Amino acid sequence: MLTTTTTKVLEPGELDDALAVLDRDPVANAFVAARVQVAGLDPWRLGGEMWGWYADGRLESLCYAGANLVPVCATPEAVRGFAERARRQGRRCSSIVGPAESTAALWSLLEPAWGPAREVRANQPLMVTSSFATEVEPDPYVRRIGKHEMDLIMPACVAMFTEEVGISPLAGDGGLLYQARVAELVGTGRSFARVDDGKVVFKAEIGAATPRACQIQGVWVAPEYRGKGLSETGMAAVLRHALTEVAPVASLYVNDFNTAARAAYRRVGFQETGAFMSVLF
Repeated sequence: MLTTTTTKVLEPGELDDALAVLDRDPVANAFVAARVQVAGLDPWRLGGEMWGWYADGRLESLCYAGANLVPVCATPEAVRGFAERARRQGRRCSSIVGPAESTAALWSLLEPAWGPAREVRANQPLMVTSSFATEVEPDPYVRRIGKHEMDLIMPACVAMFTEEVGISPLAGDGGLLYQARVAELVGTGRSFARVDDGKVVFKAEIGAATPRACQIQGVWVAPEYRGKGLSETGMAAVLRHALTEVAPVASLYVNDFNTAARAAYRRVGFQETGAFMSVLF
């Protein structure tokens, strides 16, 4: 038994303890919880390590260390422990993302060794809803994308990612990992779009899903169709799918400077309940 405060890589047998920590905030932790519920704690299946912070033998906090570094229910002491482990290991992630307070603390400790970042988005409002607004009619043309439509949806996904993150997802490995992720969402029925004349004009995905909460991501409207309300009606359609078929609560996080998107999401029924932070490398 661990009798002092310490960090270590969790082992598969500690799955129940990890899930108990994740369950403390099922909305904010949806991304990590969804991965753990599918893959367990085996690093190969999980796509990274799960670090645990223990106090007096009890697992108190987590940090997912894969393509992203994600603090979970991380206390100030846990953040310091995770930062020390991350410094020793060296940067392997493309971003740090998570609840704003713990992510900011983690980055302040890692920046001297890992900085400078390509971009820091310090305030990304977390928006949540368990119902859909009746005043916005869902777009009847928004539908699931089928497995045979990867060639149709992929250019829109690449455009969204490049616009949002600032670099193309096709860089590095030629887009193999990104294409696999898009294919996973399409294959599980969580990719939605409106297609007009063979062109995707709106799209979004339910990116993470657990029985308690899901997270909508990748919302994008083709540039020439912006300003016509497609983001609202499209999101209303995706939200209806999310709440009736996936989980009782849906969330998303958005850049604070994107006032138009924040207003659109509020009209659809979302409310700002907290904030995320992202550090991009």
